[in-house]
Amino acid sequence: MAETATKVPVTSEKKAATSAAPAAAWPTIESLRKEIDHLFEDFGRNFWRSPFRAGGEFEPFWSSKLPTAPAVDIAEGEKAYEVTAELPGMDEKNIEVKVVDGGITIKGEKKDEREEKKKDYYLSERSYGSFERYFRLPENVDADKIEANFKNGVLTVTLPKKAEAQKPAKKIEVKAAA
Repeated sequence: MAETATKVPVTSEKKAATSAAPAAAWPTIESLRKEIDHLFEDFGRNFWRSPFRAGGEFEPFWSSKLPTAPAVDIAEGEKAYEVTAELPGMDEKNIEVKVVDGGITIKGEKKDEREEKKKDYYLSERSYGSFERYFRLPENVDADKIEANFKNGVLTVTLPKKAEAQKPAKKIEVKAAA
């Protein structure tokens, strides 16, 4: 049975303008490098630790202490940018997309409870987690027309470009200096 895409509401929040606006609309290579460094630092910390702590408490290495930010792809098309986030096991009612401070914020929270009662045992598990990602919007995005759709665990946020940004590139002839 095919699932249909579900619209996720995109809300706007007005905040006071800040005087220190970044020079570039998208993060620089330096900030990307720092984010990747941070990812590897978190990956290494406690990852190979024994699943059994002192005192006999069981703590699996996949516990919630590892970072829980979703994988995100950003692509640019002729008429719009597209932000795609993988959010497996989530429902659209647990996802929030906001336009705030010249960017978009994607928030989500997942709660999972499992209970199993059998003749010989009783199993009760609960896991909770939340995430929040912020992306600065390019100046050529029409913030009033941003849409978010959720289908099969994938959130797609479409950031349409303003009309003047969709004009085709003009080729400039290079002439030899006299």
